[in-house]
Amino acid sequence: MAAFIEIKNLTKKYRLGQEIITALDNVNLSIVQGEFLCILGTSGSGKTTLLHIMAGLEKPVRGEVLVKGVSLTKMKEKDMAYFRRKHMGFIFQSYNLIPTLTAVENVALPLIFDGVEKREREKRARDLLIQLGLKERLKNKPTEMSGGQQQRVSIARALVNNPKIIFADEPTGNLDSKTTKEIMDILYERVKASGVTLIMVTHDLDLAHYADRVIHMVDGQITKIVEKGVSA
Repeated sequence: MAAFIEIKNLTKKYRLGQEIITALDNVNLSIVQGEFLCILGTSGSGKTTLLHIMAGLEKPVRGEVLVKGVSLTKMKEKDMAYFRRKHMGFIFQSYNLIPTLTAVENVALPLIFDGVEKREREKRARDLLIQLGLKERLKNKPTEMSGGQQQRVSIARALVNNPKIIFADEPTGNLDSKTTKEIMDILYERVKASGVTLIMVTHDLDLAHYADRVIHMVDGQITKIVEKGVSA
């Protein structure tokens, strides 16, 4: 199957005082459309840096990220912002919900930038929240919801613009084990039903079991790839 996302020779370095830190060291990877990919590693392994560059949030020192042949690393920031809005969704460990907005308003927010009429964007937000089991929380603000409920809102927000790619950065890091399983079951079912490509960063081996493929990272390099029980 042809690659949907191609990562070619990615290298990223940071200066920390007098020291140069290599966050990514010549990383190469191909991802197919509809894949659930897990990038697994401890703190400092380079996994979050890789996710940020794939999402166009950071630029590499060297190398390239292509989505369906389009180079994200060569895009101007204005074009990159538009590309993210049209094609990507984001789920964060800290939820990143706006505290003054209700669940429906938080989910509908991305659609404002696409010029979607208010009635339509609120309907799409409500429908998604109901599908995710939040029918009784539509008018609640984040402080009136549990961590698991807030993360469901953030998942709905990530899905509302029908993205081609979802980036999830430690999506269950603030949740207990029972809620973690509920959230991961929802994520898995939603992405498989819609054909979305999900790229998840985590340090939790239990979460990796949901993925089609697991990329192990150590010191900025891919050290092992595990796919359907076969390691490479």
